[in-house]
Amino acid sequence: MRRGRPRWHGLGSVEVVTLAKARDKALACLRQLDEGTDPIEAKRAKEMQEKLALASAMTFKQCAEHYIAAHRTGWRNAKHAGQWEATLATYAYPVFGALPVAAVGTALVMKALEPIWTEKPETASRTRGRIEAVLDWATARQFRTGDNPARWRGHLQKLLPARAKVAKVEHHAALPYAELPGFMAGLRDQHGTAARCLEFVILTGARTGEAIGARWGEIDFATKLWTVPAERMKVGKPHGAAQRPRDRDPDHAATDERFRL
Repeated sequence: MRRGRPRWHGLGSVEVVTLAKARDKALACLRQLDEGTDPIEAKRAKEMQEKLALASAMTFKQCAEHYIAAHRTGWRNAKHAGQWEATLATYAYPVFGALPVAAVGTALVMKALEPIWTEKPETASRTRGRIEAVLDWATARQFRTGDNPARWRGHLQKLLPARAKVAKVEHHAALPYAELPGFMAGLRDQHGTAARCLEFVILTGARTGEAIGARWGEIDFATKLWTVPAERMKVGKPHGAAQRPRDRDPDHAATDERFRL
């Protein structure tokens, strides 16, 4: 009885619930009533919480897909998004992609990274960073709690060797400084857009992609200043690169033409 009205509550099938167990369940319901709780509503609330928990149990793969979709427009090109998808699909998803993101711990992250950490250090480092970013996103969206098991500083750095110790970094060969004047003289004797673009890159210290994509409207010839728009910069901020001034005499009549891209 509840507030003077009868309430009916099933205790289970007679095929699986013994009489003694039914009595125990009935006694538990009476105790809930005595404490002011409706056992039927309490059961419904519990079932609803279980459904909500199941609905909010996002897998790591689902979180990664949401993260990539949210950041795709902010990345400079589609290739970057493709690299994210490819590395996670190859190295992370087979290990814990189908698991709830809340269940991803250090052991699973290590299982994904260890096989490639020494063989493919660059790929492994990028994969670790991407896993860390997805887990941070999941934490911010309250799909998981606790520390990030993919973070490097103070955590994975204690479990994995530093990338610099795994593979020696090989830089492109540099031109000896003493040979630069001769190289520049030879470069200026060459005709064509490629030679002019290379000379422009050397003089400004700009990235090749920024120079190739330059437009006339970005260059102020009066102040000899080339301003690269933020959308074409790697860091997303506008950048100014000044060209070395030259005397404008008849011998340098083609100076402006020299930097045409």
